[in-house]
Amino acid sequence: MTPDELRKAIEDVRLAREAELKAKWDRSLPFADGLFDRSERARRLGFADGASIYDSAFVFGAVSVGAKTWIGPWVMLDGSGGGIDIGSTCTISAGVQIVTHDTVLWALSGGTLPKSEGGVKIGSRTYVGSQSIIGRGVTIGEMVVVAANSFVNRDVSPRTIVGGSPARPIGRVEGEGNNVKLVFGSSPR
Repeated sequence: MTPDELRKAIEDVRLAREAELKAKWDRSLPFADGLFDRSERARRLGFADGASIYDSAFVFGAVSVGAKTWIGPWVMLDGSGGGIDIGSTCTISAGVQIVTHDTVLWALSGGTLPKSEGGVKIGSRTYVGSQSIIGRGVTIGEMVVVAANSFVNRDVSPRTIVGGSPARPIGRVEGEGNNVKLVFGSSPR
């Protein structure tokens, strides 16, 4: 097969898959995200049953993910500095970065200080909004909401809503099951 024939064959596969995704789920995805099965990738990575992870997500080091957790496109899970443990039924939205080390002091010291490391733990039933960053050494409790574009650099108590950079408490999660609600100030949503 010539390079042009191979390119044409790949393009045919891409177009067929794109048409299938559009018809079945009304979506268009980058080639690899649309071609490869997210649940199968999660199984290969040793994640729990029902977890899924987009092909465009990066995974480094020790990362464990609980059942039915969804990891979106363009996520970075860098567990190389102490491991990442994500509970079950979580959403890790598009573009989230979870890191377990930083080299700020190493860089500022001209390489004489070591990098800082610390594992990250995220409790079950937690939602991490798009483009958020979870820093090294952070523990996030169960049933937490991290607002989009937040930088979490300290622990978050269970049932807390945090937002901002750095993230601060802005509300709480109340109730269970179908009666769960978000409370900001004194008004539920």
